[in-house]
Amino acid sequence: MAQYQRAGRVRRIRESPTGWLYTAPALLIFSVFIIGPTAYTFYISTFHWNVLNTAMSKYTGFANYRTLFGSTTPSFLSSAWRSLYFSGSMVVGGTAISLALALLLQRGSRLLRAARVAVFVPHATPVVATSLVWVWIFNPQFGLIDTVLRACHLPVSQWLFSSAWAMPSVIVYSLWHEVGFTVVLFLGGLAVVNPELGEAAQMDGANAWQEFWHVTWPQLRPITLFVVVVTSISSLQAFTQFFEMSKGGPAYATTTLSYLVYQEAFVLFDTGYGAALAVVLFAVTAAFTLLQRRTGDRIARSA
Repeated sequence: MAQYQRAGRVRRIRESPTGWLYTAPALLIFSVFIIGPTAYTFYISTFHWNVLNTAMSKYTGFANYRTLFGSTTPSFLSSAWRSLYFSGSMVVGGTAISLALALLLQRGSRLLRAARVAVFVPHATPVVATSLVWVWIFNPQFGLIDTVLRACHLPVSQWLFSSAWAMPSVIVYSLWHEVGFTVVLFLGGLAVVNPELGEAAQMDGANAWQEFWHVTWPQLRPITLFVVVVTSISSLQAFTQFFEMSKGGPAYATTTLSYLVYQEAFVLFDTGYGAALAVVLFAVTAAFTLLQRRTGDRIARSA
């Protein structure tokens, strides 16, 4: 036994250089474009950074992180709350809508199954272009939504020009754009659901809701977890739709953490503070990734 173990170790040692050789290009690209900029962001966050002359940058330690909880406008805490509000809405709304659509497309007629392409198309469209289209849809003067509401004699709204409705408007657009991707994920999960368990539940007298809740839903837990974590991460990092649709306004109503990073680093040129915000956003994203791994391991052990 010991001889076979030694032979296995020798074989792995001999194969390692070949493996590293094959992965070297990908590792080099990852290091240059991911690890390097991330480490440099950590470095910049400890400075009062001078963009025009980096030699004049002043080391401040953790002063930028202490400023996060100061009284700047918009504040870090209010932006973090808006990010959580947006992310929570995307997770709950996106998961519920995409799962309902997946069930409908899977069990519906051939025509509904053909509609899978139509459901996915919004996700394949550029965010910049579709955001501009939705700006027109939400326009309070000649936009599509208010035109329909006026025709139905219903109250209209300022939508993106209202501090109360700006964030819900961006959420509606984001759900429209992103749901197609998660629908495809749920369709993949439903494809491997054991139909015999559902048939057994029906024979025992379970109705459609009971069959879904007690039979189908438990089998979709890994997919649901993946959808929740991926949606959380992508929504925390969402930026383009806020930039194109509302510019963080009105009155900072749509200024999330990702938009605040852009505003501080590239508009106000407070690069050190913007880097500190980016580090915090990175930490939150890493926490969600760790949560996915730990929860996924628990689900795998309980399965």
